[in-house]
Amino acid sequence: MFQQIRSQIAAAGAASLLGPFPDAALAQTTDERRERGAAVIRSLNNGVTQPTLEGMRREFPFLADATEAYALGDVWSRPGLDNRTRQLAAVAAFAAIGETAFMRVHAGYALNIGVSEEELKEVIYMVTVPAGFPKAIAASQAFRQLFEERSQANNPEASPATATGGEGSP
Repeated sequence: MFQQIRSQIAAAGAASLLGPFPDAALAQTTDERRERGAAVIRSLNNGVTQPTLEGMRREFPFLADATEAYALGDVWSRPGLDNRTRQLAAVAAFAAIGETAFMRVHAGYALNIGVSEEELKEVIYMVTVPAGFPKAIAASQAFRQLFEERSQANNPEASPATATGGEGSP
């Protein structure tokens, strides 16, 4: 019931902002947009939900719904770019603004869909130009941890030092 009322309020607000063109924005319900967003996550995350989004849903349900409906359901599922390109762009953008936690999530998705570690490293090398060395170095450290964790998950016998080239390597 609350979801339906919230969707109707959002639709009314969108209609008032769009004036004579409300049909374009109201063609899909919030629930349809959220389901499209959930499908995006499943396609990038090996068929499972995203833990951060699900955690946010418990404490901040409106923010989780808005993220799922808008960022994923509307923006991420637009035609024009494939998932590989979108992930590389997201990794670069998050690295450039210093959001290494979000960058790691998207780097994980990129690896899930076939982007190589070497390609992700090249993105970080590119980040040095617009964002500088401190942001690129922070990103490289986050990647090192991500690569190490994935290596451990795939090969529990490998030690962290041998999996990433030794302690202290960026």
